[in-house]
Amino acid sequence: MAMKVKEVAELVGISVRTLHHYDEIGLLTPDEVTSAGYRLYSDANLEMLQQILFFKELDFSLKDIKEIINNPSFDREEALNMHRHILLEKRQRLDLMIATIDKSVQHVRGEIKMTAKEQFEGFNFSQHPYEQEARERWGDQAVDQANQKLHKQSSEEQKAMSDQMNSIYTRLAAIRHTDPNSAEAQSGISEWYSYLNNMGNYPPEVFRGLGQMYVDDERFTRNIDQFGEGLAVFMRDAMAVFADRNS
Repeated sequence: MAMKVKEVAELVGISVRTLHHYDEIGLLTPDEVTSAGYRLYSDANLEMLQQILFFKELDFSLKDIKEIINNPSFDREEALNMHRHILLEKRQRLDLMIATIDKSVQHVRGEIKMTAKEQFEGFNFSQHPYEQEARERWGDQAVDQANQKLHKQSSEEQKAMSDQMNSIYTRLAAIRHTDPNSAEAQSGISEWYSYLNNMGNYPPEVFRGLGQMYVDDERFTRNIDQFGEGLAVFMRDAMAVFADRNS
């Protein structure tokens, strides 16, 4: 049964303007428009809208979503299974972070003593949710190589890599107020460079661009600065110095 745009908006919980925008950019065009200009959405349209919103939940841009769902090889069932897998992983990580918050409250109250490692349980940047931006900026090769290595690893190996990453962030946070040109800062950022290149191919200029994205994209900044306010800016500056010295 066809539904009018207002009915769809109320059903889904999004604005009529959003649906109009999706139509205007060719992301979701209703199967029928009446002579009076009313948009009518079919069951197939609603299924596609559901798919669009799943991709949005995973931080895909509208441009990327449009390219994906219009690809002749797009398989809705396969996409749904992918969404489920990613969301389950996200839920697991959020549960761990909530547990870390609960323990942190006890730590603040003096009821328990947390180790430095325990304070960052749940932070995992090895499988960041913003992979699409990386693909857009630098192409698929570096990202695919990193993902290929991660997928071949056991859960224990992935946890070890996550722990190593958190350890590097923690050490960098401790020196974030030093000069990015200093030997100490460059030693720390060199460790980060080596870590990334163990997963993929990140030449100095790509490394520089990644550092800039830490500051340009507030989501990266917010995540990184959880280790210490100003860490993202420090890493960007130190990564730029490293790139200059190693290009």
